Amino acid sequence: METLLQDLRYALRQLRKSPGFTIAAVLTLAMAIGANAVVFSVLNGLILRPLNVPQAESLYLIEHASDKDTSQSYPDYLDLRDRNHSFDGLTGFGITQVALNTGEGPSLIWGVESSSNYFDALRIQPYLGRFFHDSDDHGPNSAPYIVLSYAYWHSHFHDDRGVVGRTVRLNQHPFTILGVAPPDFRGTIVFISPSFFVPLVNSAQVDGMNVLNDRANRSIFMVVGHLKPGVTLAAATADLNAIGSYLEKTYPKDERQAGFSLARPNLLGDQFAPGVQAFIAGLMLLAGLILLAACANLGSLFTARAADRSREVALRLALGSSHKRILRALFTETVLISLVGGAIGLWASVVFLRWLSEWQPFGNFPVHTPVNPDATVYGLALLLSLVSGLIFGAVPVRQVLRTDPYQVIKVGSSAGVGRRITGRDVLLAVQIAICAVLVTSSLVALRGLVPPYTAISDSNRITRYW
Repeated sequence: METLLQDLRYALRQLRKSPGFTIAAVLTLAMAIGANAVVFSVLNGLILRPLNVPQAESLYLIEHASDKDTSQSYPDYLDLRDRNHSFDGLTGFGITQVALNTGEGPSLIWGVESSSNYFDALRIQPYLGRFFHDSDDHGPNSAPYIVLSYAYWHSHFHDDRGVVGRTVRLNQHPFTILGVAPPDFRGTIVFISPSFFVPLVNSAQVDGMNVLNDRANRSIFMVVGHLKPGVTLAAATADLNAIGSYLEKTYPKDERQAGFSLARPNLLGDQFAPGVQAFIAGLMLLAGLILLAACANLGSLFTARAADRSREVALRLALGSSHKRILRALFTETVLISLVGGAIGLWASVVFLRWLSEWQPFGNFPVHTPVNPDATVYGLALLLSLVSGLIFGAVPVRQVLRTDPYQVIKVGSSAGVGRRITGRDVLLAVQIAICAVLVTSSLVALRGLVPPYTAISDSNRITRYW
């Protein structure tokens, strides 16, 4: 520990002597590590991190095998719910827009209309009041209840706990506020944050049309559920396909080709997942290449710096210091630079990700990008910082190990410098050109973060244009 403290003090003295090199190295690593932290946060938020519901590892979305469409009709949902033997409760949900009047005039907001067992099937507990249940469902327009999201309750009702039991108007129809959802629950679509939840049995009041008996109207109603313990995906798929065959035979005019598959609900199954995964993987590759190029550039700079300090290294060797001790001091210096650069890059990425999480690309449509960094992202940034320091610090190792202290002191540290600087200048020019290409490619790729579709409201329904 004493030796490590000595190395740290020595590294700090050396870095203070070369402020230009230190600032350039820190900023270079900050940009490279920050870029990797941003891309990994997007990957983590949209793909790796499960939905914030209990036992999310057993939650699956039902989609049609033929076209990976996730939409179902309400009558089909009832058959899937009642006839399957693989799920511990299936629930359906869709996105809708309503005019909500809390007494201060109507405003257009987006929310979820769902089957009455929505919260029970997802195993969600209320933050305030209660949720609606199957026992509240007595047929069409029998459950004029609304549950507020925590964010909407916080922003529009200012944490008023007396909101439970109050009546608001949805599209001019009275609905009673039952409760408030927990703060960390944002529904079952990873990139949408609804403001409220209402039972689908009141769709005639909410949407102006009754879809409860229309088997051909699939709209955007989606079905998810928890697999029972011990049930495999293959067994559950076979179970669903048997129900699909029954529906196709019983309702030949209303049913399309039978066959279901299961997918994770994060990105609406396979509707968005493959394209988003490929895009983010490309971004991650670009960010990784930028980091490698940064390490290469810093390695060249550190090699040049080591050459300039060759007389100092030779004197230390002549006075009895070992190659191991000198290399350890050099690695301490590079790791210290990389940790400072990583901390600055992570701070900048947190600021950018906070803005990205609040970004509303479609105005009133409740797009939410859950990319706030968590412990995984912080751990990755620390790992990249340590690895980066070791990578660019390893470049001058061979030069230090081959240093002959007596020859350097006798000839001088400037021997052969002209030839080495010329080659190093060419290498740096090539590396800078590569970095320019990578940064330009990354900016072009970031432009692709704008989704390839536009969501609009048309009679309170969502239409996607690809």
